[in-house]
Amino acid sequence: MTFQDIFKSSFLEKAGSFQAVDFVIAMGAAFVLGLFIFWVYKKTFNGVMYSAGFGVSLVALTLIATLVILAVTSNVVLSLGMVGALSIVRFRTAIKEPLDIAYLFWAIAVGIVLGAGLLPLAVFGSLFIGIVLIVFVNKKPTDHPYIMIVSCHAEAEKEVYGCLQEDVKKQVLKSKTVSETGIEMTLEVRLKGADSMFVNKIAGLAGVKHAVLVSYNGDYMS
Repeated sequence: MTFQDIFKSSFLEKAGSFQAVDFVIAMGAAFVLGLFIFWVYKKTFNGVMYSAGFGVSLVALTLIATLVILAVTSNVVLSLGMVGALSIVRFRTAIKEPLDIAYLFWAIAVGIVLGAGLLPLAVFGSLFIGIVLIVFVNKKPTDHPYIMIVSCHAEAEKEVYGCLQEDVKKQVLKSKTVSETGIEMTLEVRLKGADSMFVNKIAGLAGVKHAVLVSYNGDYMS
């Protein structure tokens, strides 16, 4: 009984048909494009806490996807088994930023395309996606929103609104709390410029307890 008879398959033939040059080119390109995805992620990150581990996982995910597709494209039976094996995988890690999902799919897509041997498509597609993300994600709004909290007596409410109409570009009431001690209002305001002296003006009105202006970095509708 020979070594081939033990396996009773074309295992040695598959090993002999393995092209090391194709593997090196595909994995090398996956590493370079994975680093490019990592770089774009760093340039476009606007969250609260930056995770270097997530960026490294984008590089690893590109390499892993390329390796899997290289194996799948070499054998039809293996591809069916791989689909069945991957279908039972479940990920429990929560995605904190919606844009992170785009980077995950980008890394997987690049790995699939490289594994299929479409190197030009992976390169030019990644460049196009990277440019689009850098342009649109880093695009700053023309007017920055602020949240203003004013605590005052009921008789001073109209005076507060009058000052806001004169000194800000736009105001939207978000919440209003009325109690025995007075009124607390939360408003979204858009400044006419960089001047915030109107806060001092409102705080100096009779009946106003305090006025707070806070920069707002969340999503909002124009």
